[in-house]
Amino acid sequence: MALKVIGSGLGRTGTKSLQTALNMLGLGPCHHMVEVFAHPESVPLWIEAGAGRPNWDAIFSGYGAMVDYPGAAYWRELAAFYPDAKVLHTVRDPDQWFESTQATIFKPGSGANQTEGPMAPFFKSFIGALQPHLNDRAYMTDYFVRHTEAVKAAIPAERLLVYEAGQGWEPLCAFLGVPVPAEPYPSENNRAEFIARMAEMQAGGPGAH
Repeated sequence: MALKVIGSGLGRTGTKSLQTALNMLGLGPCHHMVEVFAHPESVPLWIEAGAGRPNWDAIFSGYGAMVDYPGAAYWRELAAFYPDAKVLHTVRDPDQWFESTQATIFKPGSGANQTEGPMAPFFKSFIGALQPHLNDRAYMTDYFVRHTEAVKAAIPAERLLVYEAGQGWEPLCAFLGVPVPAEPYPSENNRAEFIARMAEMQAGGPGAH
């Protein structure tokens, strides 16, 4: 199964809701960081990808779409590898994005900030040179803006949708050529939900699976 949708937006830009939305639209299963934690056997494949030896067909076996890290770090390679896939680029206000990351995925002490430990090579494989700057507002908000500009410069307009959280079904469904569902657009993984899930995972509870 080749990817039909590639998400180039960074984590904390509505990617968990988008994962659910794409599944609802029949374009999934959609890969997201939660899938890595659910399938830890994929971690070595991501580390290999970070070393320049990707096996995308193995990584995305069984998936029809991809959003969020770690895949978003490889948007350029994936767009080339799956030339028929459409590219969805999720955005939000850069300062709000930074504040969200500091309470969640890039919080001091989070996995993305760790340089030692069993998961450190995995996080480094896609965070890379950003790691020393994850808690620097000026650096990261500038990176966020430059990332969007790079995607817009590289992907032809007819293949790309720049999508802001809160826009709902209409622009997404029009871009993907699918009917608008009767159900409301999903809203998942807000800051409080993310923090609660991480606490559950660390405690070995249901959120760990």
